Amino acid sequence: MRQDVLVLNNDYEPLNICNMRRAIVLIFLGKADVLHANASAIRGASERLASPSVVRLRHHVKRPLPSLRLSRRSIFARDNYTCQYCGQRFRDLTLDHIVPRRLGGGTTWENLVCCCRKCNSKKADKTLEQVGMVLSKKPRRPRYVPFISLTKYIEGTRNDVWRDYLPLFGDIASIPERLD
Repeated sequence: MRQDVLVLNNDYEPLNICNMRRAIVLIFLGKADVLHANASAIRGASERLASPSVVRLRHHVKRPLPSLRLSRRSIFARDNYTCQYCGQRFRDLTLDHIVPRRLGGGTTWENLVCCCRKCNSKKADKTLEQVGMVLSKKPRRPRYVPFISLTKYIEGTRNDVWRDYLPLFGDIASIPERLD
């Protein structure tokens, strides 16, 4: 029962990703309907239930438009867990200020990148020109604001069934598998 379930509003707008237990409670309380189920089944005391993958709420939930917060996890997700200097994927990553803070570089979407420890040590608190390093792509704030967290949204776009319900954005559609 450790699977994630995509929760949609009654107008099919993605609201959340919850765990299997929460989805089953929503179904049994009559608050949600199963739109897609996995091949596996959940055995209860008297019946078997197909394990849900996508559920839709029966009543509309009004939510304020979320804001995409600048966080370590969001930067890693935006950069696909890849060092923006050498292009390698690592488990142990850091954040790097392109323009060092001591030179007035801020903590912004456009000034932070995902970086491996080796490249971060090489660059230290110098500018790109001083060390002769080049960024693989110019960092920017994502143009979209998903209702679910950025990391869960990116993972969700890799699920074939969920992809039908998640809006795709040009800079996210081609992200390869995440490094585990």
